[in-house]
Amino acid sequence: MSITNKMEAQLQTVYPNMVQWRRYMHQHPELSFHEKETSRWIEQQLAEIGCEVKTRVGGGYGLVASIYGDKPGPVIALRTDIDALPIQDEKQTAYISKVPGVMHACGHDAHTATMLAIARFYSENKEHFAGERRLIFQPAEEVSPGGAMGMIAGGALDGVDAIYGVHLWTPLPYGLAATKPGPFMAAPDEIYIDITGKGGHGGLPHETVDAVLVASAIVQAIQSIVSRNVNPLDPAVVSIGSIHAGSTANVIAERCRMTGTVRTFTDEVRSFIQSRLRTIVTQTAAIYGATAELEYRDGYPPVVNDPEEAARFFKVAPEVFGNEGVQESALIMAGEDFTYYLREVPGCFMFVGAGNEACGAAYPHHHPKFDLDERAMLKAAKLMIAMAEDFAAQE
Repeated sequence: MSITNKMEAQLQTVYPNMVQWRRYMHQHPELSFHEKETSRWIEQQLAEIGCEVKTRVGGGYGLVASIYGDKPGPVIALRTDIDALPIQDEKQTAYISKVPGVMHACGHDAHTATMLAIARFYSENKEHFAGERRLIFQPAEEVSPGGAMGMIAGGALDGVDAIYGVHLWTPLPYGLAATKPGPFMAAPDEIYIDITGKGGHGGLPHETVDAVLVASAIVQAIQSIVSRNVNPLDPAVVSIGSIHAGSTANVIAERCRMTGTVRTFTDEVRSFIQSRLRTIVTQTAAIYGATAELEYRDGYPPVVNDPEEAARFFKVAPEVFGNEGVQESALIMAGEDFTYYLREVPGCFMFVGAGNEACGAAYPHHHPKFDLDERAMLKAAKLMIAMAEDFAAQE
């Protein structure tokens, strides 16, 4: 019997453990670059499964588990992320986060549970696969510069022939899967704008330079970048996410700080938007008699799937989801540091649908009430194993 034929029954048996693992992590989240106890807990689970584990990979809290088949063959890496977000969990569930102000609001707990199930599956089927299956448990996906570069520097990709990753995605209903060849997810850059005017009495505005008024004008003006300066055929986003100014009702603010994000798919558009932002920010402030400075922080590069590995997805995913359950994704404006792995070796990043209103999985990622359909973990595990074994069979 082939390894993929054994997959269905064996993963179904381990599914209750997947739910238990996921809910434990959900109750005990840790922020990016602080996943000390999470890493220790994962190490314990992998040791019980019987995996060879390297800890503190790249100097952080990353782990790499290696499982070797009985026959020589390719080295295929599968990657998951383990960090949580600084968000207060507002769900009404038995497994709500026990850490104030921190929660798994993006599915990394479920990603990790999925990878632990894959570890158990391969550990119990060494006679049925060839080569090495290298499982990467990466910290700090949520915060730039991310954890992927550290994992790579620590040797996580040494000798790897291909890499695959899955994101459980609630905008996609349970039972569906999607990806696309080439550019898939955007470069998520950050912008910080500091405005300095002249504060004063709220009843004497003519004696001041109102930093809030300047900020309002800048917010309005930068909306013209995407709508009037960028080619409509080039996807791009410029969004202001926060404005901080003033302290009381009757004082005109002297200073204002704004933060936001830029999302692009090409270096040309990325560079153009940065240049245009600097012009608009400085010159709009000058019109009002204020000064303004822009700090532009490059985030992850765009996620670009290898065309051949994306084609492999469309070949094997119907075996897991059926023909009607496999889609070519639209471009996604979210970012992912999985891109750094794809710059080193061929691979594919894929979405597995985890949305389901019936079980409360109706909120977007990074929402305080975020949850997902846990059955999607089973689908994700099957997909990653199918991708790895199809590659191995080809080799």
